[in-house]
Amino acid sequence: RSISWLKTVVCCRCGPSRVMFRRAGYPPKAHALRIAVRCFAAEKYQLAVIGGGPAGYVAAIKASQLGLKTVCIEKRGALGGTCLNVGCIPSKALLNATHKYHELKNGHMAKLGINADNVTIDLPKMMKAKDKAVVGLTKGIEGLLKKNKVAYVKGRGEFVTATTLTATDDQGNVTEIEAEHSLICTGSEASTLPASMGLPVDEKIVVTSTGALSLSEVPKKMVVIGGGVIGMELGSVWGALGAEVTVVEFMDRICPGLDSEVGNAFHKVMQKQGLSILTSTKVTKGEVHGSGATVHIESLKDGSTQALECDVVLMCVGRRPFTDGLGLEKLGIPINKFGQIEVDSHNGFRTSQHPNIMAVGDVIPGPMLAHKAEEEAIMAVELLAKAPRPDHMNYDAIPGVVYTHPEVAQVGKTEDELKAAGAKYKKGVFPFMANSRARANDDADGLVKVLVDENDKILGAHIMGPSAGDLIQSFVMGMEYGACSEDIARTCHAHPTHSEASKEACLAAHFKPIHM
Repeated sequence: RSISWLKTVVCCRCGPSRVMFRRAGYPPKAHALRIAVRCFAAEKYQLAVIGGGPAGYVAAIKASQLGLKTVCIEKRGALGGTCLNVGCIPSKALLNATHKYHELKNGHMAKLGINADNVTIDLPKMMKAKDKAVVGLTKGIEGLLKKNKVAYVKGRGEFVTATTLTATDDQGNVTEIEAEHSLICTGSEASTLPASMGLPVDEKIVVTSTGALSLSEVPKKMVVIGGGVIGMELGSVWGALGAEVTVVEFMDRICPGLDSEVGNAFHKVMQKQGLSILTSTKVTKGEVHGSGATVHIESLKDGSTQALECDVVLMCVGRRPFTDGLGLEKLGIPINKFGQIEVDSHNGFRTSQHPNIMAVGDVIPGPMLAHKAEEEAIMAVELLAKAPRPDHMNYDAIPGVVYTHPEVAQVGKTEDELKAAGAKYKKGVFPFMANSRARANDDADGLVKVLVDENDKILGAHIMGPSAGDLIQSFVMGMEYGACSEDIARTCHAHPTHSEASKEACLAAHFKPIHM
């Protein structure tokens, strides 16, 4: 009774065969499923991309543009990966909205003559606006795949052999795919504390970044475990909306990868905005009870302990590569102790065990950044298609940004790293307080800092201030092409703009600034 119809299919391995297909809603028996999968002639591609996030969809589009028959496999049911669906994009939408609210609520706009009484928030409406941005962009990517003639298969990708994959959707339907080459772009997922710590993630009381983007109400108190980029961004979102936020960081400063001079300035600004920050502090255990939780902490400086009561615990203890269920063990492709796939970054990101299988982005060593993953994906595909390009990436020219307000951005070496290496260097620093545009906007917290070697070649740049994520790009381009600080200092910058602070910092490194 569950048989819907019979169809004759011709399989490249089995020949003509009558296969029973069952009506939707009736899971087929195991033997019927095996027959159906075996007797479907798999679609053949030159490249199968596993994952439709920033690396995956970009790789698929570029590959198709270069003439490769390409399929993109994505399990989520929506393209864009973590970044677009539950990461970069929705968090930036909330950061933007909450900053506007904070400016009205704390009186900043009143200083400019803009008065608004009884400023309130409509959280469901704010979340709806965030979701609208996400859906629009995911649909846009789907349109780009179609425009570029990339096949799109929804399902969880898994290797059967080095050249055969299956994609299984949520209903258990299986699509078999044959591909000469495969590119793994499965990204990463949020790490959590061990279960023994007593803080199991339920995305309601104990949340990861995913749950923190969809809270139904503003918590009175929030404890953020981890003062890295994600912790500071989402902590500032809920702090701006009125939550009492406490950030607990194991290291001796927040965002430990930042240049210490800039990082210290950032710490002070975040405290000024109302965040309580406890550095050199570890979480020892926790309990979830009723509608809240208790987080027990211990100072690494003096051993003192404290119990923090809160409504929401935000777990920001890093991310781990997502490789579960790919079938790598069947192919003999090992995972290192960090859960990463080891590849040859000078040979198209190929695995040594199966050179036709490549991997890029969060699943391989290196910073977990969407733009880094995109560039690796482009490189892997261009080398595969034998397009003319360098066979390596300049990882010193990969920028990083913290999208709080003010923003923090950096590229290249920090002053701490140069000191530790015993390198000879010079630096130029220019505060936004001396920048006319920042002063005119009454938004002058921060500085631009540039580090150069003895020959004036730029080694690194660090910015805290308005639009830092955009301003850093001139230094990224400069480093990519071997520029000196004098090159930027002698380049005309429009007035009045924030970018003039970058010019002045380069003047300070090369000779002397004008406006300080």
